[in-house]
Amino acid sequence: MLITITGKHIEITDAIRSHIEEKVEKLPRYYDSVSQIEAILDGNEGGGQSVEIIVHAEHNDILIAKETGTDTYTCIDAVVHKMERQLKKAKEKQRTHKAPSVSEIQGISQFPDEEAAAS
Repeated sequence: MLITITGKHIEITDAIRSHIEEKVEKLPRYYDSVSQIEAILDGNEGGGQSVEIIVHAEHNDILIAKETGTDTYTCIDAVVHKMERQLKKAKEKQRTHKAPSVSEIQGISQFPDEEAAAS
C-alpha cells in the first residue's frame, strides 16, 4: 500500500508525518482492497487547516474525506474517523450486493408451498 503525504502552504513536520502514517495505516482493516492513500494538508490564511484523505481501492473506487479546523492533529483524527465510516459502508455495500446462496434460494421457494398447503 502506497501512502503519499502532501503539504500545501504548510510544512510537514516529522511529528505530523508520523501521526498521519500511524492513523492511515489502520484503514485497510476496514476495507481490504485499499491500494493507495493520499493525505493532503492545506494551511489557509488566518490559521485554518484543512486535511483531505483520498483512498484509492480496486475497481476504481475512490473515497474522499475532508475536515477543516484550527488544529492539525484534531483535523487528522476527524478525517480518519470519517474515512473509517466510509470504508465500513463501502464494504457493507459490497458484501450485501452478492448473489444469494443456493440454500437461501431453496429456503425462499419453500415458503410459498408451505403456506398453500396449510390453507
